[in-house]
Amino acid sequence: MLLLEIKKIFHNELDVIYPMEEVDSFFYLTIAHYFDLERFVLALQPNLTLSKDEEQPLFEVLSQLRLEKPIQYILGSAHFMEMDFKVNENVLIPRPETEELVRWVLEDVPLVENGEISILDIGTGSGCIAIALKKNITKAKVYALDISAKALAVAKENAVLNNVEVAFVQGDILKLERLKAKFDVIVSNPPYVRMLEKEMMKPNVLKNEPESALFVNDDDPLVFYRKIIQFAKNNLNPDGRLYVEINQYLGKETSALLQHDFSEVELRKDMFGNDRMLKGVLPL
Repeated sequence: MLLLEIKKIFHNELDVIYPMEEVDSFFYLTIAHYFDLERFVLALQPNLTLSKDEEQPLFEVLSQLRLEKPIQYILGSAHFMEMDFKVNENVLIPRPETEELVRWVLEDVPLVENGEISILDIGTGSGCIAIALKKNITKAKVYALDISAKALAVAKENAVLNNVEVAFVQGDILKLERLKAKFDVIVSNPPYVRMLEKEMMKPNVLKNEPESALFVNDDDPLVFYRKIIQFAKNNLNPDGRLYVEINQYLGKETSALLQHDFSEVELRKDMFGNDRMLKGVLPL
């Protein structure tokens, strides 16, 4: 069958579920994954034909997309900070907003002793934050903490895939007081979506991504931030930095928590204009 015809089938089947531009993206991600074909291939080769065997994985992807399974889980891969990461239902899919958090750390962090700093990523999931920081600050000692053994298994694979060394630690940040090491930077993208916000989320997220990494109770939505801030007070070096991704609707409330014990508190918006990131500096 012509590859162009398969693209039309993707649209015929999926345009009622997803925006057309997103269906285009699904199709091109799929042919890139299975055949290493670029987006412009159909413009250059409109008569490109696939065999029955070659067609099969594309239609398997299509059937799972109809069930609203995220394309990243279907292909087992997600792109983040110019790197590829393995993902499955045990970890969140890395998002562009989190890239912005990482880039803020990279542009802002004091590279003492030529980058020989200590960094901790709390709630590492796929390992995307920790691995991206290590990739870009090669002399840093990077630690990554998560409560889930299954998530840590994925993160360890991603460290190998991206050829970096990260020290992975299993632990519950809500119960952890201290680690043996002290850190110059602590960064976290903890659970922050309130249950009342579920109705605003896409079904493909709700049906597939791990709830424990997404949601908090409505009556205590800042529980992770209070604990992370207390942990940072005990585990950051003087003048150390704390960076967190936050719920866009709770920017002022989360910022107020940080201002009790940290200086230079800064609230930043993401590319969509939402309050999304916070930074604080532990006073000397």
